[in-house]
Amino acid sequence: MSVHWLLIITALIVFAQGKAYQWWGFRHVSYKRYFDVPACFQGDEVQLIEVISNRKAMPMPWLRLESLMHAGLRFQNQSNLDISSGELFQNHKSLFSLMPYTRITRKHKVLCLKRGCYDLQTATMTSGDLLGVFVSYQTLYFDKETRLLVYPEPIPLKDIPLPSHSWQGDISVRRWVVDDPFRIAGVREYRYGDTMNTINWSATARTGRLQVHQRDYTADHRIMIYLNFEITETMWGAVTEPERIEKGISYAAALAEMCIGRGIDTGFGCNGCVIDQPKEPVRIPPSGGDAHLTGLYETMAMLLIERTTGFAEFIEYDLLQGTSNTDFIVITSYISENMERQFERLRYNGNAVQVVMLEEGPARQNGSAQQAGQDSSAGSSPSPGSTAAAPAAPASEPAHTKGA
Repeated sequence: MSVHWLLIITALIVFAQGKAYQWWGFRHVSYKRYFDVPACFQGDEVQLIEVISNRKAMPMPWLRLESLMHAGLRFQNQSNLDISSGELFQNHKSLFSLMPYTRITRKHKVLCLKRGCYDLQTATMTSGDLLGVFVSYQTLYFDKETRLLVYPEPIPLKDIPLPSHSWQGDISVRRWVVDDPFRIAGVREYRYGDTMNTINWSATARTGRLQVHQRDYTADHRIMIYLNFEITETMWGAVTEPERIEKGISYAAALAEMCIGRGIDTGFGCNGCVIDQPKEPVRIPPSGGDAHLTGLYETMAMLLIERTTGFAEFIEYDLLQGTSNTDFIVITSYISENMERQFERLRYNGNAVQVVMLEEGPARQNGSAQQAGQDSSAGSSPSPGSTAAAPAAPASEPAHTKGA
């Protein structure tokens, strides 16, 4: 009988401790994860930081965390990290053992192989009792603080098939001439429409005729970079060659960096969409400065390779708005008769249109990302602030600063 009672008591103890872990195991257990930078460039390496805490007297003999991530983020192998990789996604498993009132911090090195917006949205936490008889599950949800933006791959300007005529010279010398109120070049006679504060009273008294200040001229130059997500005129729905569009995004990023670095207000638009505003075409007005360049990078990182509208219809917006005094740089895989008519209408309104043809084939691979692809055949999407390379030296590359 003593053996029977021993078995019964043992079973009761196993059942009691198992139920205790089921009911209270996840209480006062917290987990968070984040990247050490909010953004980086394609090919950069960042860190994913995991912090898990057990703020109670009951130990956690084992706790497993599983999450699904995009294969564009390549993790280095670690003894406490199990990775099962597929073509598009990878499954991560981290195993922890938590003593009472313990916090564990782990750092994982991650190589960013692809441009994109990576949200670590959910994770599944699994735990159990000492003997592994009873198992409990809990799903964790994360906000956008766990988002990582991977900016387009930095490429040299010499890799962009710019028009054969002096396009860079056109950009650097063409200016839309407007009056500069802070520069006075002389005086002239009053004309209808001149304001009272422009009158030069000394010259008026000297000549006996009403004279006003003659303003000097200055530059007011704007550039819009447009990317056409259509591969052919007859394309409808899904983009058939996403690698070509990725190359176009890299072209747009390099051109924007160069133009803003030269002090030219620059905007960006495309008939694609961003992850937070699906089905809405992208159009960012021209502006300047490092903050605006970072905003353009962020938009390009969040682009989905999806066509929202025909490119000719996309251009129609500028015609309806009467856009003028703007240089349009159009990155496209083709030019249709309808598009050419739209370009001519833009030119008629006082704009300039330059076309950069987007040929078939992937963009030039970043050195570190290319090496990563060679190291791993199993497979495994960003730090802003940059200075543009001078167009007068086509062999130079746009520089970028890591860290965000």
